[in-house]
Amino acid sequence: MAEKEKKNKEKEEDKVEIDFGIGKISFGGLFKGLGNLIDLADRLKEEGVEKRGEIKGLPKGAKGVYGYSIRTLAGKPVIESFGNIRETTKGPVVEEVREPIVDVFDEEDHIVVIAELPGVSEDKINIEAAGDILNLAASDTDRKYAKEILLPSKVKPQSLKPTYQNGILEIKLEKDKRLRRV
Repeated sequence: MAEKEKKNKEKEEDKVEIDFGIGKISFGGLFKGLGNLIDLADRLKEEGVEKRGEIKGLPKGAKGVYGYSIRTLAGKPVIESFGNIRETTKGPVVEEVREPIVDVFDEEDHIVVIAELPGVSEDKINIEAAGDILNLAASDTDRKYAKEILLPSKVKPQSLKPTYQNGILEIKLEKDKRLRRV
């Protein structure tokens, strides 16, 4: 019985309750999640996955975008870079084409891909699917994006259903049960 009481006490200590005048709201899980994110950032820093400050060696007036996307939904964190700054043997280079931030969700019978493409018109977006590869390209006057995305399973290209609103592209694709990845 003492073990159960100890666990209940720990749960109570984790809770943060705030009264907004409409009753108390508990933020225990939210703050614990933020704490876990901060711990992850500290671990990444310890492992050398940190970039700060100005990038030297770029042409004057170069506009670059570079960042990391960290996903921690299930299991081990997945870290992906995005942007248009690439490291070469001659130093950093700003490319004209940016790599967009992309999330891929493997649902039961379909795959959903969400890409951030701010600054481009819907009619300037080109999407092609073949097997388990999705090619995404978008080009407008000021912005150019491109990315080849490896999907978790093969899809039916004819099922491609894109929607685009406020710079966010959502693509839904049916899985092709006949063409399983080996």
